[in-house]
Parts: sequence; C-alpha cells; structure tokens
Amino acid sequence: MSRPPYAPPWAPRFDGHGDPQHEQPPDLTPRPAAASRTTIVEMMEIVHANNAGNVHGGTIMRLVDTAAGIAAARHCRQRVVTVSMDEMSFLEPVYIGDIVHVQASVNDAFRTSMEVGVRVDVEPVLAGERRKVASAYLVFVAVDDVMRPSPVAPVVAETDEERRRQAQARIRREQRLLRTAALRRAASEEGA
Repeated sequence: MSRPPYAPPWAPRFDGHGDPQHEQPPDLTPRPAAASRTTIVEMMEIVHANNAGNVHGGTIMRLVDTAAGIAAARHCRQRVVTVSMDEMSFLEPVYIGDIVHVQASVNDAFRTSMEVGVRVDVEPVLAGERRKVASAYLVFVAVDDVMRPSPVAPVVAETDEERRRQAQARIRREQRLLRTAALRRAASEEGA
C-alpha cells in the first residue's frame, strides 16, 4: 500500500504492515546557495495587528520561519524541521498596510542541519521605499520519512557575499555547539 494521491511527497509510504518502506537515499550533490533563495511577499492587514496597532512580532516570526523552511527544503529536497531561531532582531515597527518582503537562503549546511539567513524588508505602499526591519538566523534539520535526521548536501558559495555568509554561519555553529555543551555540563553538575 503506498501513500494516498493527496499526501505530500514527504509523507511515509507503508508496506501494509505498519513499517515505512525506506526510499532512495538523499541526493548529496553540492548545491549553490542561490538555489535555495526564497522570497515571500505579503501585505499586512488588520488581522496582523497587536494591541499597540502595529504588526505583531509573532506574525513576522511566522513569515520568517515559513520562508526559512522553504529555503531549507529547497536546498536539501527533503522534509525539514525547525531546530532553533537565533538572533531575531526587530529594527523598526511594521504597520498595517505595509508590504513585507521576507528573503531567505541557506548560508551553510552541516551533516544533517542547515543554517538559513533571513532578512525582512518593509515597503510602505504610499512611499514605495523599502527598508530593513528585521533579520534572523534559523537552524533546520532534514528528516527522513520516519522523522530521523537525514544527511544534507553541501552548500556551494559562489559570490563573495555568499562566502562571507558561509564563514559567519560556521562561526555561529561553533558558538551554538559550545553553548549546548556548556548548558549540558551545568545541568549535569546541578543534578549531581
């Protein structure tokens, strides 16, 4: 028995006994950073407002996570899950009626994870001038059909800007790993 025709491509296939049949291994051919580039454009409406009358930060965060998830999936051509959102910075408010542009691309890929950089610009309809209002770095892990981490293809940085982003992504990854190790040590010392 295979998946129904309406199921998404990453839905597991079953052999009739409840065990997923494993598909072909992922394609690990290196891919250019530009291949993952994703843009979401959305006009902010009253449903996006917070109690101050501006666009709710959570609305922007949802758009950031969505664009980043699409970029990560485009890079690895697999299902992905969000692991973390780092350094989410809100620089200016966004208002009802503004057009929000969310741009995302994979900065670097590791064994099973990817760092995605996201930039949020706003374009007031009447002014027509875009300005940066937020940015973030997110980490995604590729998963197979039974939600186990799966290897991902390397990122090929082709421009100076992409090489800079890749180098910075590697530094941020080292910092994340050091922070995780320090927190685990602190937790084990606390429990001892």
